[in-house]
Amino acid sequence: MLSSTRWLRRTGEPRLEYGADYNPDQWPREVWDDDVRRMREAGVTIVSLAIFSWARIEPASGEYDFAWLDDAMDLMHANGILVDLATATASPPPWLTTAHPEILPVDRLGNTIWPGGRQHWRPTSPVFRAHALRLVRAIASRYADHPALAAWHVNNELGCHHVHDYSDDAADAFRAWLRARYRTIEALNDAWATAFWSQRYGSFEEILPPRLAATYPNPGQQLDFKRFSSDALKDYLIAERDLLRSITPDVPVTTNFMVMGEQNAMDYADWAAEVDFIANDHYRTPGARSADELSFSANLTGNLAGGRPWFLMEHSTSAVNWRPVNLAKRPGELERDALLHVAHGADAVCFFQWRQSKGGAEKYHSAMLPHAGADSSLFRSVVALGRRLESLASLAGTPRTPARAAILFDWQSWWASELDSHPTNRLRYRREALDWYTAFLDLGVRADVVPVAADLSGYDVVVAPILYVVPAALAERLTSYVDDGGHLVTTYFSGIVDEHDQVWLGGYPGALRTLLGIRIEEFAPLPDGERADLGNGLAGTMWSDRIDVTDAAVEVLASYRSGDLAGRAAVTRRPAGAGSASYVSTRLGPEGLGVVLGELLARAGVTSDVPAELRGRVEVAQRGRYRFVFNRTEGPVDISALDPANPMLAARAAAVIRA
Repeated sequence: MLSSTRWLRRTGEPRLEYGADYNPDQWPREVWDDDVRRMREAGVTIVSLAIFSWARIEPASGEYDFAWLDDAMDLMHANGILVDLATATASPPPWLTTAHPEILPVDRLGNTIWPGGRQHWRPTSPVFRAHALRLVRAIASRYADHPALAAWHVNNELGCHHVHDYSDDAADAFRAWLRARYRTIEALNDAWATAFWSQRYGSFEEILPPRLAATYPNPGQQLDFKRFSSDALKDYLIAERDLLRSITPDVPVTTNFMVMGEQNAMDYADWAAEVDFIANDHYRTPGARSADELSFSANLTGNLAGGRPWFLMEHSTSAVNWRPVNLAKRPGELERDALLHVAHGADAVCFFQWRQSKGGAEKYHSAMLPHAGADSSLFRSVVALGRRLESLASLAGTPRTPARAAILFDWQSWWASELDSHPTNRLRYRREALDWYTAFLDLGVRADVVPVAADLSGYDVVVAPILYVVPAALAERLTSYVDDGGHLVTTYFSGIVDEHDQVWLGGYPGALRTLLGIRIEEFAPLPDGERADLGNGLAGTMWSDRIDVTDAAVEVLASYRSGDLAGRAAVTRRPAGAGSASYVSTRLGPEGLGVVLGELLARAGVTSDVPAELRGRVEVAQRGRYRFVFNRTEGPVDISALDPANPMLAARAAAVIRA
């Protein structure tokens, strides 16, 4: 649960907030008045200030220059614009790294990460923390009562560039974390299976982070270091948060998560309770399923927020600058992308950034006000989106309508399943989860993406892809879910290990073996380019399993038809209690999963509420009295079956239907 239900500090009627990061310190003062005039034209209601302004605020140790920030805060308030004020600690200034190079992070090879970019600091450095918290105290004390202050923005994208630090500070903190987790060195040795390769430790002082080793580092050590690294950043977040709350107890505190793509170093399900509201940054992943990935991430973010309002802190109006090739968004994509987040519960839609930078590393990253200025199609689209969000003001505070199906998402399984020394290094946890999500969309069935600890009782069907880490308590919870009438679907490489990354003995899928009614003696990963053909016409890639059915109640829904696995089960379903437990043993991709999922949903009595002719062509999301319809195709779609008044949905566009 979240620490509170607080949202932005403000007065007035509920509304969807709209805005961007604003960096007035990059521009002469005479530009600011034009900025606020254009902000009002676009419908901007909130900006994030001072995110990367430490060097400007504190130009020398203990010397502060707040005059420019006072001016910016007052200017925002005078124009009715709220401020999400950053603590400015994201990137330390040159004077600090010059005086204290010991705050700089170290990579696994022992190389120092030098200044010149951003976020060049160790999460575990006591020196950095002392200087950073001194800055936070100064900012919070100065602006505690400012009428523009709506929320505190801790640091920025914690862990984006420095999550895994291997320095001596990190080593000391890692040992302290391990002592708290295991209490005794004997318990750690047991958890890490240190009898292997003569790794037994005599004391915690002998333990190091998993720096470059002659061969594969201990997997228990690697997994715990990932947990520790996430916790170290969370601990830093808490330190800033607690200081802010001590000075401004009525001002909500957040930080921007990065639920997107392959960003997996932070366990956001564990962090969610530490902020007053969830904020997220999301940038589209290029490719055929780009919009599906956006929807998946927004869906998961909304469920991390537990149905409460959340803040889309950053996304892009058009091209970014940090990919090999950076493509501009096409007509309709700016609005569609923003509304997809709103459909999944966002009550604020913001961009990086307001005015496109003239210089610096992100000068080619798009913004609300581009280099071309206000007389541009991009700015006109920004203004149009502001009007659209204003028209949806009544949505504010309204939760998404829950789905009947869910996909479980587990950061621990993501980390552990992709460690080295596994049956294949081709496995990608999030890709498999997204495959299932796309399959649901193709069938026109809404599915929530929920953390693994979520309450499952409201879902008829739960899919748990690559649920590799299954502690005993989770196995019991899933069994109870099935006994109570739920329909569980899981996949290859699930149920394999406990929380210490130690194998459940007796055959795979380990902790889920009895529930599924199957047993696997050996994995059968597939070489690149090789397929596993199934009798129902589907073909699997990357993975297969030599399944033995151990329970007579198990139904074989599909079998392998060629090679060493010919005749063996590939997809199974076991009725159990009032529900069922199914297993998919190979990677089928979205199209193949759609066939399997369609049958499993029918067995569970879950149907689509999307007209047959539109399934796969649109995504439909429900929030309050509004139904959002998103075009998933490259051409116009006739949606008259959903909205007779506005029958045509343009390519890459969204429609909002009020019930």
